[in-house]
Amino acid sequence: MNCLNNKLNQIMAPLSFLSTWLIRIGLGTAFIIHAYSKFPLPPEKLMTYFGFSEWLASFVALSELLAGVVIILGGFFNNAWGSILTRFAALMIVVIMIFAFGIAHQDWFITAKLFTSEQAFLFLIGCYFLIKGNEK
Repeated sequence: MNCLNNKLNQIMAPLSFLSTWLIRIGLGTAFIIHAYSKFPLPPEKLMTYFGFSEWLASFVALSELLAGVVIILGGFFNNAWGSILTRFAALMIVVIMIFAFGIAHQDWFITAKLFTSEQAFLFLIGCYFLIKGNEK
């Protein structure tokens, strides 16, 4: 069994860099798509459904867009700046998701709906990048 595991590790080693990139690009793309659905500004849905002001609704949409773009861009910098950018974007994602749970999805705590939704995974992946930054 150990021999098989070692062989698989040898085969997959050249591809290991892809694992973090797949997660990073998936998270960033999800936030960009969520933001895009809120354009043009101000997002009418956020204003009518949640009673947000034009300023707050626009801020949410732009924050989602910025977080998605920066989480992807942060991976291109293999230095402290890249890690700072990644953590900044991840912090934005975590905060956005906490507010999303608290405002839009209050009825999900703690139910199967929470753990079968994409929102839980966006939050958890955001936490991963907040903790790890660009660390390998």
